[in-house]
Amino acid sequence: MSWVQRRPEYVVAIVFVAAMFMNILDTTVVNVALPAMAQQFGVRATDAEWVVIGYLMSLAVWIPASGWMGDRFGTKRTFLTALALFTLASALCGLAPSLSWLVAARILQGVGGGMMAPVGTAMLFRAFPPERRANAARVLIIPTVVAPALGPVLGGFLVDTLSWHWVFLVNLPIGVAAFAFGAWALREHREPGVGRFDVAGFLLAGVGLSLLLYALSTGPVLGWGLPSVLGAAVVGALAASAFVWNELRVKNPMLKLRLLADRHFRNANLAAGFGSAGFMGVLFLMPVFLQGVRGESAFSSGLTTFPEALGVLCSSQLVGKLYPRVGPRRLIALGLSCMIACTLLLALVGLRADLWVLRLLMFATGASMAFLFISQQAATFAKVSSADTGHASAIFNTQRQVASMLGVALLATLLSARLGVDGVRPSPESFEAFRLAFIAAAVIALGGVAAGLAIRDEDAASTMRRGAPKPLSPEAAEAALP
Repeated sequence: MSWVQRRPEYVVAIVFVAAMFMNILDTTVVNVALPAMAQQFGVRATDAEWVVIGYLMSLAVWIPASGWMGDRFGTKRTFLTALALFTLASALCGLAPSLSWLVAARILQGVGGGMMAPVGTAMLFRAFPPERRANAARVLIIPTVVAPALGPVLGGFLVDTLSWHWVFLVNLPIGVAAFAFGAWALREHREPGVGRFDVAGFLLAGVGLSLLLYALSTGPVLGWGLPSVLGAAVVGALAASAFVWNELRVKNPMLKLRLLADRHFRNANLAAGFGSAGFMGVLFLMPVFLQGVRGESAFSSGLTTFPEALGVLCSSQLVGKLYPRVGPRRLIALGLSCMIACTLLLALVGLRADLWVLRLLMFATGASMAFLFISQQAATFAKVSSADTGHASAIFNTQRQVASMLGVALLATLLSARLGVDGVRPSPESFEAFRLAFIAAAVIALGGVAAGLAIRDEDAASTMRRGAPKPLSPEAAEAALP
């Protein structure tokens, strides 16, 4: 009996980590290459931003629909289709002869990327029983934390030594290998009685979320009073409100928002949302400050930010052992409180400090965030049934995407308001503006502490059972075959 038969959860973990590492790395590495793209195509930097904006808007359309699609057509088929689309689109991006071609390929890439994360997360949490969810959360840490930190470093290296085309072409061997292994080893899962596709919900979610993400992306740069930005924000908010109304009244909603009526699921998502907003805000501020105010190179900036990923990886081993004994409530509150303390240290004493002091603070920030990441990923789905896991995963990924963008947008707007038309440059005003922005990131994370303290450990009891995992019976192993 091969290990594929005995441990099907390992198969899901391998395919998921490879695919999501490629997906998330691609999101961050592209930002570094935007100036090179604008120069080659002879366009303005604001035009090149559509390479990022188009991708984010496409994600917003497809993330909410992914739960229904995985349940209806099967998680294996949906995930592999998304992976194939993402890989194919990466090749088209790398071969793009014009900006229009590149933006269109990025929109296609967003279709695959938008479905991969929710469907892959649902596969992972269905494969791992509740008492081993902390182990599954440690698997999720690898792509979700290491990839964003590695992106600027790898992006700078590829652009400087090869060309911007390689930030996309590097995805091809990873995508092909992950697809081949997944096609051979993954097993299929479908949910019976899925019901009709919620067309109204799909359209309202696509319009609402994509326009809101467009406004959040461009508002801090172009100004919130610009008619296109303000109009997108208003229409997006109206469409999102109509989406919520629709989902709460239809029989077969695309997203089961009623799951948020459960106190535990709601509080865990709130903790994840506030924590992600504050943390991604810090990751946004640090490179801009290092390069714009301190004059560091992109490579030096990436090396200064990267220790946060090492902190998460090191601390996650400890958190995985503490979780069954301590529970999510105290771990989430403790982790976010320590992250807030590190952020305040960056604001109050660290901005003029030696780079190694900043690296140490970033390491400590990452080590603190592991307490949130492991705990909320293990606990969030504790009371969610297998039938609702796809919908719960789509809700979880949607709120995290929106919360991250909202945190970055708020801090970018704050910087713009404080710095005015002069922008980011070495000056006392810039130092003070960044101090205020880091303090604001800490204040945002305070909401996560409050939500974490509202979690009850007894609601996550099924994920806190200790003991060695039992081997699969021959019958179960036979059922696990792809």
